[in-house]
Amino acid sequence: MKNVYFIGIGGIGMSALARYFLHRQKPVAGYDRTCTPLTQALEREGALVHYEDDALLIPDVFKNNGNNTLVVYTPAVGNDSRELEFFRKSGIRTVKRAEALGVIAVGKKLLAVSGTHGKTTTSAMLAHILTEVGGGCNAFLGGISKNYGSNLLLSDANLMVAEADEYDRSFLHLFPDVAVVTAVDADHLDVYGSLEEVQRAFKDFVSHVKPSGALVIKKKLVRNGKPAFMQHFDKRIYTYAFDEHADFYAFNLKPLEGGYFSFDLYLRGQTLRGCTLGVPGWVNVENAVAASAAAWAAGVNLRLLPEALKTFRGVQRRLDVHLRTPNFAYIDDYAHHPEELRAAITSIRGMFPGKKLTGIFQPHLYSRTRDFAPAFAESLSLLDELILLDVYPAREEPVEGVSSALIFDRVSIADKTMCSKSDLLGVLRGKQVETLVTLGAGDIDTLVEEIRDELKGRSKGLSVENTTSCESAATR
Repeated sequence: MKNVYFIGIGGIGMSALARYFLHRQKPVAGYDRTCTPLTQALEREGALVHYEDDALLIPDVFKNNGNNTLVVYTPAVGNDSRELEFFRKSGIRTVKRAEALGVIAVGKKLLAVSGTHGKTTTSAMLAHILTEVGGGCNAFLGGISKNYGSNLLLSDANLMVAEADEYDRSFLHLFPDVAVVTAVDADHLDVYGSLEEVQRAFKDFVSHVKPSGALVIKKKLVRNGKPAFMQHFDKRIYTYAFDEHADFYAFNLKPLEGGYFSFDLYLRGQTLRGCTLGVPGWVNVENAVAASAAAWAAGVNLRLLPEALKTFRGVQRRLDVHLRTPNFAYIDDYAHHPEELRAAITSIRGMFPGKKLTGIFQPHLYSRTRDFAPAFAESLSLLDELILLDVYPAREEPVEGVSSALIFDRVSIADKTMCSKSDLLGVLRGKQVETLVTLGAGDIDTLVEEIRDELKGRSKGLSVENTTSCESAATR
């Protein structure tokens, strides 16, 4: 294919593919409904991007050379997409993002990181390890690596790291040499309907591991030496854990200032002493164990692994510290599932012990809010104070009877407020915060700079005014 067109080019997985084809000197264009820093970066890198779903805006070279054009679309795009309908009626080949990624992976030694949470940081950490001590890799990541400023890494090496996304069963297009499974929780129930169907999809994914390959899986997901969600697995299997005995685990953990840790790393008979991470939080130590195990399973010499772990700078929107002063700390995180919220909140507790923790959470999807309202409330009740925003709908239409109130009414802490995103800054001005975290997978990240500036202003002694129309717990 000479030309590649993307419908939903601004998505984190889609943009990595767009960058890959730009690197291959292919003409790249696409549509996304929102102009973001990521789409703007793609435009600077050579992609033609527009922001209206209109077939008339598709450049002629992508329409008039159908036999030479490949159209890649995100599974989040609806069947009412005018551009997708145009390409299909024109007979131009259209494929989902996952299929395109699967084709790129053919012939590569593929390390695929899956899991209902934890996969983005783990895959980014794995890519960094391979870059630093493994001779390089190609990597398609689900977040922007702070080390490389991109969600795409390219090299001449035959190793490839891919974040294996379970949404829409996308990861079933991958056939890895090494597969990692970080978690198998009920999620994407709009697609799967039940936890059993999620488990069945993961069973199918790990069955795709090549005959000579290996599976690296969190220890708690293993029963009688096999993945708990399947009865038989005939390839090599290795377990990892945060701080309990497994094939790979961390031990002798010593807390350091700012939520960092020093630890020793056990790698199936080999011990690396005095490891530290360039990012804080206990959950990142667990991710580091998984990434190290995957690199080991791929045959990488890990003698210099401690230096690679020390220089890992993290991923944007994953325990992303934006402000740390003697008075305030502000962290932004992508957590949008109850288990992710629990991991983020408990990690931040460790980073800032003894500090009041205020969380701002934007629920993502009506279906997820409906399906997990009690679990969301339980995790958010680990905060000292909650500001709960309206549901971010993403690809969904509103569901009758479903709103943030389903979560709000179940949260057990007394200090809670519910408001719209547009009123958030006004609410925040009336709050005395010590440690603040924004949480969610919607568009809450568009307020990060304004929130940071608000807190910076406080640290300089600037006065603020409280103007809000929010609904608090006292008025509900």
